[in-house]
Amino acid sequence: MAKHSKKYREAAERIDRNNLYTPEEAIALLKSMPSYNFDQTVEAVLRLNVDPRKADQLVRGSVNLPNGTGKTAKVLVFARGPKATEALEAGADIVGDDDLVEQVANGFLDFDSVVATPDMMGKVGRLGRVLGPRGLMPNPKTGTVTMDVTKAVKDIKGGKVDFRVDKNGNLSFLFGKLSFTAEALDENFRAIADEVKRLKPSTVKGRYITKATITATMEPGVPVDPASI
Repeated sequence: MAKHSKKYREAAERIDRNNLYTPEEAIALLKSMPSYNFDQTVEAVLRLNVDPRKADQLVRGSVNLPNGTGKTAKVLVFARGPKATEALEAGADIVGDDDLVEQVANGFLDFDSVVATPDMMGKVGRLGRVLGPRGLMPNPKTGTVTMDVTKAVKDIKGGKVDFRVDKNGNLSFLFGKLSFTAEALDENFRAIADEVKRLKPSTVKGRYITKATITATMEPGVPVDPASI
């Protein structure tokens, strides 16, 4: 059994495991827990009543958080010619074409988000085994395969969050830093939760969100009542 720190144990003791909290209560509880000497990332995990093996139940999307993520993402763009120049001017951190595809194929992964122009996808597509498991594969549905690289880069830099359900039906996303006000965190959480609910597949019957947890980097998860989301 893993041994937890004194701070973690103290935080865990504040959580009533016989209770399901509202998102607002969970966020307030996290903010009341013992602090660390860095700004923790706040995250959520939702268990969805979907079968990701079915194409119509593979829930994925993106949201521009109203209060940002609290971090500046390092953006890589696969583009060439004028679009490469446009991406650099928009604030992309890494821009390239064939040589950059090779670098990533060989293990270069020092970036947080990936954008690609449609003409590059023939070559970027073979990076699926590298980028896919990390949730970094460009996709038209999330606006990361586009000719409008300026908008894509600025959206990501401004606090855009992508999400995708995994093979077990879990959907996780970050929605801010613990230093944010409780109101800002709640607004960010609601923005993503509302989009996830909007994307509910028509073939799903019964309760859609069956379990939910909100946590921070060094804190135990706080169970959230799915009915309150």
